Amino acid sequence: MTKHRIYSMSFASVYPHYITKAEKKGRTKSEVDEIIRWLTGYSQQELEAQIEEKTNFESFFEQAPQLNPSRSLVKGVICGVRVEDIEEPLMREIRYMDKMIDELAKGKAMEKILRK
Repeated sequence: MTKHRIYSMSFASVYPHYITKAEKKGRTKSEVDEIIRWLTGYSQQELEAQIEEKTNFESFFEQAPQLNPSRSLVKGVICGVRVEDIEEPLMREIRYMDKMIDELAKGKAMEKILRK
């Protein structure tokens, strides 16, 4: 089976789009970073290093220090597919991040986005 092409895309190439999406709705880069750190366990310095190294999505999630156990609480539809129904583990991780950034752009409170 062929891997989905997003797996080999650099996280750094998509990251600016997350920020733009959030900023268009009055949210901030620091909020985007907070979501990514919550989800992956990266520190801000580690996150910036991953971006600078242009790490692909597959490696970005493989190298994540501590995937948040509460990420399974992220539910809903992204790109027409229910996040909780995605069987491919890496695609599900990517879609968790997409869904959380969407929630940020839609004005949801950070406490709710971070499932507190």
